[in-house]
Amino acid sequence: MKKLITSCFLLTFVLLLSSCKNEKSLQSYLVETSGKDGFYTGDLPVSSVLSANNDASDNVKETIKSIKKINIAYLPKTSENKAAYETEKEKLKNIFKDNNDYKSLMSMKMKGMNVNVYYSGDTDAIDEVVAFGYGDQAGVGVARLLGENMNPAKIIEMMNSVNIDGNNSAFQNIANMFNK
Repeated sequence: MKKLITSCFLLTFVLLLSSCKNEKSLQSYLVETSGKDGFYTGDLPVSSVLSANNDASDNVKETIKSIKKINIAYLPKTSENKAAYETEKEKLKNIFKDNNDYKSLMSMKMKGMNVNVYYSGDTDAIDEVVAFGYGDQAGVGVARLLGENMNPAKIIEMMNSVNIDGNNSAFQNIANMFNK
């Protein structure tokens, strides 16, 4: 009986050890940076960032409804936090490097920023879109758009039809959160 208990204990211990991963996930990164000194983090309601034009199609309105929330984590680069900027940039790069959960959608450089966009889910039913960007002037950040069965073609149509400019007062209020 003692051998059976010892064998069961060892088997359970081995299974627990082998199931533990030391990989960093985007979710754990977002939780880790929440409340961290110098970071701007939070969940944004979709309605505060995206609103359909009056003449927007039903597809665009449906796509906006398929988006549940937006998570952000942003560290502005300052003269005092250059080391933290580099550390956080590398952490995020490592999360997306060789990660089977996120597929690259596109990469671009604009206004001194390097931006990489990833998605998870099937190509016709995306569950998550992630934008990771960094630049020497702006800092480093990640934004995660969560939804259910989002259609990439409809998302592109939506992005062309939504009010997301500096004149939108809700968007301006969010942008002001990041200005010191």
